[in-house]
Amino acid sequence: MGLRFTVLASGSTGNATVVSTDAATVLVDVGLSGKKIEELMKERDVTGRDLDAIFVTHEHSDHIKGLGAFARKYELPIYANEKTWAAMQRHVGELPDAQRKIMPADSATEIADLRIESYAISHDAAEPVGYCFYAGGTKLSLATDLGYVSDKVMRQLQESDVMVLESNHDVNMLRMGRYPWNIKRRILGDEGHLSNEAAGDALCKLLTGRLKRVYLGHLSQEHNQMDLAKLTVNTVLEDNGIFYQKHELVLCDTYYDRPTLWDTVKLAN
Repeated sequence: MGLRFTVLASGSTGNATVVSTDAATVLVDVGLSGKKIEELMKERDVTGRDLDAIFVTHEHSDHIKGLGAFARKYELPIYANEKTWAAMQRHVGELPDAQRKIMPADSATEIADLRIESYAISHDAAEPVGYCFYAGGTKLSLATDLGYVSDKVMRQLQESDVMVLESNHDVNMLRMGRYPWNIKRRILGDEGHLSNEAAGDALCKLLTGRLKRVYLGHLSQEHNQMDLAKLTVNTVLEDNGIFYQKHELVLCDTYYDRPTLWDTVKLAN
């Protein structure tokens, strides 16, 4: 089987991703109710009993809504850094010490044949992180909820075989939308969310012969559409003289209400 994953849900209404190998299965974020997470996992033939651990990116409700109840039900260890633990404590509720795992930003851990690296990102949370997963020589990177892609983050994402990359909003749609200006300013800021254009700019630097598929994630239902996100990313690439067909790059959808198909991450040719 190697390294494979399914994005159970992605967007402002809730986020969760399952990453699996021959010997380990983990859940990244539990941003929907425990019941909804179980329904989505069932669509991909996974149950809570199949999981070995949960990894948390940050404490916003669209990432931890069902975390406490779900972790207690299946007695799963939760990995997060100290500041994130402190920020989400009252939302998660009581947990045995054995389930509390401290994983500092920019550190790594291993579960069976799966290596997990966290890396610090820029977002308006206590100490937000992204994750990279390694198994069998392959690399999957999850990069959402970041206001901009710093040089350090760019280095972390290099040599990914597959990536889930935030493409949150169309700038014009957001500016013309109904949100109050303080919310718009937050989203557009360096601790907000990546726009379609910013996602394209990042891919211009990340696109190598190794990166084959990019899932555009965390799209705003108010200020974006998947077809528009893909079009904008493609336009940015082409404006920079990069033609994704030549690189055999495939831009893939994610959904706020249903899981993606299982995707097996394979070694680059």
